[in-house]
Amino acid sequence: MDARIREYRPFDEEPVVELSLRAWAPVFDSMRSVLGDQLFLRLHGDWRTYQERAVRQVLSDGAMKVWVAATEARVVGFAAATVADPTGLLGEISMLAVDPNSQGSGVGGRLTEHATTWLRDAGMQVAMIDTGGDAGHAPARQVYEQADYTLMPIARYFKAL
Repeated sequence: MDARIREYRPFDEEPVVELSLRAWAPVFDSMRSVLGDQLFLRLHGDWRTYQERAVRQVLSDGAMKVWVAATEARVVGFAAATVADPTGLLGEISMLAVDPNSQGSGVGGRLTEHATTWLRDAGMQVAMIDTGGDAGHAPARQVYEQADYTLMPIARYFKAL
């Protein structure tokens, strides 16, 4: 795919939100199947509203550096990174999504590498990405592993109260 990575601009907001919701639909389906309806609904309610709010918050956060991958016709992916701990020299890729029609084309890997390079150039010594261990997050894990990120297994448990 001939997508060019460039800095996010305010007019990209709606296309980024829309592609994010398409990209994360199978992720939220997977989380719902793992957690069950009761926990899932308590955590995320209407997941589309929850995720739209999260994406818009990242896009408007001045501490985030955001890029889009775009063809001549449309935005096909985006990534956001930040300096998570300047004293510990830790940077984080906070959010990354690729439109389902462009997944598997290398866009996710290119966005990951672009954000990683920015973190390195910002003086970070370690870069971090969080993702889920469920089936819905498997494509993301594959991208990060191909980019030479090392998995740190973490257990997270939930209980409805």
